[in-house]
Amino acid sequence: MKLKRINIRYCAAAMMLAVAGGATAQGLNSAYYTDDYKFRHDMNPAFGNDDNYFSIPVLGNINVNLRGNFGYQDVIMHNPMYPQASDKKMTTFMNPYISNGDALSGFSKGDNRIQGDVGITLLSGGFKAFGGYNTIELSSKTSFGVALPYELFEFAKNTGNKTYDIGDINAHAMSYAELAFGHSRQINEKLRVGAKVKLLFGLGRADLKLQDMKADLAANDKWTVSGKAVADVSVKGFKYVTETDEYNDPAKGEYEKIGDVDLDGFGLGGFGMAFDFGAVYRINEDWRVNASVLDLGFIRWSNNAQAVNRSDRFEFDGFHDIAVNDGSGVDIEDQADAYGDQITDFINLRDNGEQGGRTTGIGATINVGAEYNLPVYRKITFGALSSTRIKGSYTWTEGRLSANWTPLSWLDGGVSFAVNSFTASMGWVVNIHPKGYNFFIGMDHLLGKTSKEFIPLSSNAGINIGMSVAW
Repeated sequence: MKLKRINIRYCAAAMMLAVAGGATAQGLNSAYYTDDYKFRHDMNPAFGNDDNYFSIPVLGNINVNLRGNFGYQDVIMHNPMYPQASDKKMTTFMNPYISNGDALSGFSKGDNRIQGDVGITLLSGGFKAFGGYNTIELSSKTSFGVALPYELFEFAKNTGNKTYDIGDINAHAMSYAELAFGHSRQINEKLRVGAKVKLLFGLGRADLKLQDMKADLAANDKWTVSGKAVADVSVKGFKYVTETDEYNDPAKGEYEKIGDVDLDGFGLGGFGMAFDFGAVYRINEDWRVNASVLDLGFIRWSNNAQAVNRSDRFEFDGFHDIAVNDGSGVDIEDQADAYGDQITDFINLRDNGEQGGRTTGIGATINVGAEYNLPVYRKITFGALSSTRIKGSYTWTEGRLSANWTPLSWLDGGVSFAVNSFTASMGWVVNIHPKGYNFFIGMDHLLGKTSKEFIPLSSNAGINIGMSVAW
């Protein structure tokens, strides 16, 4: 008997484990009110600098952060059977000896997300000219994320025979290079404005969507799983490699499935453009307010290789009226093979062909803030910043309060506290800028505990570091 043994619950768990080690970044918000932080213009193009600068190639501004509302510690747990009945210290949340309440306690009732943007500034410079402050920047940016509904974890744990309305499952990755030109200037004594134009060079984008997933384990004593899977990949020279396999039932013949992928050469997969706009307004000597809109733009990808599942439904109603090759009833091998063929059609993706170009956004960010300068000690300021990232299933918001100190002319920094869509966090930044040199390091979220593989247990961490020559 050729039975394809595919357990859908364990397929779902494998997907969760695969993304549990991901990572994330979007500017160093803890340094938003650090006056001599050279890259404040990346968070609000109205910000200028007191001097000119040129970043150290590749090392000028490395920005990597991790954000999520579930993580390693929610999927991987201590094994309750260790050491008496098992030699494994750790297990997954699906272990039957872990109660449903404990297993699912770490997951959000809505979407469970891990997402990120990693930025590396290849070259950057800022200088005073043309009546204001100007910036030129070449950067590499990568974003990725996954959004998994609570019902998927509940189904994987299998808390009981019922209907699971799982909803949509989303995974995404994108990489592009950015060439940005910025200019800011003082309009009058109170108002300063700035803008950037960005040329975008798309390297690749991939989107996987499992839409309207449902699992019904109760109705009419049948187990029914339904949903539509669509994978869209836009990478220059990318192709699915199709291979032929046989159904268990010889009468159904053969079917084609995606067995591998091929990348024929390498090049730019798309082009686009984006804009940043910002303003800073001084109310009086003590108060300033500010706002910015970042990454208003798109990338037009030249191709879109699409794959879909062969069938959007799989149904299993048990083995009824069966026999084991004794000539009575239905042969168990035939019925098992028939179910195996249904699972094959539901799980396996087939090449849906080249769909032509597509246009996608890159994710916009809105910042709104206020800063208060302590009148009795001008070297200390307090800041408030609201940030909203708009990116479909990966949208998030954050509110951050900061205290900023400039004890010396060549040293400043601060500490901050934030609450966002994922967690609460503490941040900090140290900015060292003696004559001719600038070095900064900071975090929007402290690393916290990690696994032995150095994976943050909470999926929230970050590090921002860079150095520049200044004059």
